[in-house]
Amino acid sequence: MPLVKRSIEPRHLCRGALPEGVTSELECVTNSTLAAIIKQLGGLSRHAEDIFGELFNEANSFYMRMNSLQEKVDLLAVKVTQLDSTVEEVSLQDINMRKAFKSSTIQDQQVVSRNSILNSVMEMYQRCDKPPPLNILTPYRDDKKDGLKFYTDPSYFFDLWKEKMLQATENKRKEKRRQKVHYVNTLAITSQHSSNYLSLNKQKHLEDPTREVKKVRKARNRRQEWNMMAYDKEFRPDTRLTPSPYHGISSEGSLSPDRSVQ
Repeated sequence: MPLVKRSIEPRHLCRGALPEGVTSELECVTNSTLAAIIKQLGGLSRHAEDIFGELFNEANSFYMRMNSLQEKVDLLAVKVTQLDSTVEEVSLQDINMRKAFKSSTIQDQQVVSRNSILNSVMEMYQRCDKPPPLNILTPYRDDKKDGLKFYTDPSYFFDLWKEKMLQATENKRKEKRRQKVHYVNTLAITSQHSSNYLSLNKQKHLEDPTREVKKVRKARNRRQEWNMMAYDKEFRPDTRLTPSPYHGISSEGSLSPDRSVQ
């Protein structure tokens, strides 16, 4: 439901019942309509004065902020002009010992509160019907709760938001704890599997000492093979390398990327 910020009364100028005993109905309707128009103009002028007052307050606040910013800029300009980069030097120790910058800006809090409510909205609030006096039943309650809060509770939405935030924080804490436990369990299982594998291999070796242990084939290094093939066989630094399919090719037909095929 939209919140009406300003309402001009009366909204209906010519709608209404005529009083009894009126001799000239047309004259009565004309006078009542004219009176309603004058009342509407009065309400419009009052709202216009309120609007211009809000604009004045906003402009004054903006002017104060700009004036404060201009003073800071002027002080900074004077300080910058007094600096001499050729003479003045700041040591690294002084920079580390200097306190960190801390902003003095005050953030607005409780923007929507009774103190910051507009005058027009406050007038509408004052014209509303008051809640029933249920607070007189509070002393007779066993749970010591305010009886009026069962009818209207201004802090309900704040309490609901606070409860959701606390629940979300607790859920994140539980999720981090669960991930940490899962990580520790995974490490323990991996370590256990590794120890079991090593003990099994050791047991097999003890049971069958003559069992041949398979050697893992090393990965081929193409660049190293090409560098070896760039030399003649008698000048190669190590002839015990694993034979490759290119070892049968002479040095004249080397496939090194640095030499083209002859």
